[in-house]
Amino acid sequence: MTQAYVKHEIKNNIATIEFFHPEHNSLPSDILAKLANTITEVGNNNEVKVIILKSGGDRTFCAGASFQELISINDAATGKVFFSGFANVINAMRKCPKFIIGRIQGKTVGGGVGIAAATDYCMATKFAAIKLSELNVGIGPFVVAPAIERKMGVSAMSQIAIDANTFYEATWAKQKGLFANVYESIEELDTEVQKFAEHLCTYNPEAMQEMKKVFWRGTEDWDSLLAERAAISGRLVLSDFTKETLKKFK
Repeated sequence: MTQAYVKHEIKNNIATIEFFHPEHNSLPSDILAKLANTITEVGNNNEVKVIILKSGGDRTFCAGASFQELISINDAATGKVFFSGFANVINAMRKCPKFIIGRIQGKTVGGGVGIAAATDYCMATKFAAIKLSELNVGIGPFVVAPAIERKMGVSAMSQIAIDANTFYEATWAKQKGLFANVYESIEELDTEVQKFAEHLCTYNPEAMQEMKKVFWRGTEDWDSLLAERAAISGRLVLSDFTKETLKKFK
């Protein structure tokens, strides 16, 4: 069985950060922490002009939170720490002074949709359907909602949050502003992502940094906001409803 990892490489001023987990790229705490730290470290590297964020494998971009870890949470403090993992990744992306291009090759669920929404420019294949399934297990997409709402609007975010059983097609996500472009295949996606990243490298890094500040204006309170949201999820995951529901996944 392939081990989970977070790795990055820097080539011609383009940093590529890749995460992987054998369970459909679901993210446990240790991988979330590594991902947040890697984004921060790479973002502060003067050699890097642009970042590509991707996941390993060719089917699922990210299945969201690790169910195995969710099931094992027994107190609110642990719950808050777990959900803060996604908060820390989103905040690292928000504060990163470089543009982050999202490369979404397949389905993405829950926290994965939040990560896609926190990229600055997101490109996907037609297989990249999205779903916010949190309500299904008795919690809600509290931590990732601000990032999704910022990118897609309250209407689209609330639609997928309430309709927690449905995968919404990549074309729908493009119409709502999550994806900039949708491609027929992973090969085509990779070609276009690379081409786009190379093109961004020709721009003034200082101008891109200033633009990024403008794009994220109004999110300065997210360190505290996402921590508060993580506490709500941490509390709800202990509810009888959620505990009963999670038993089915054991």
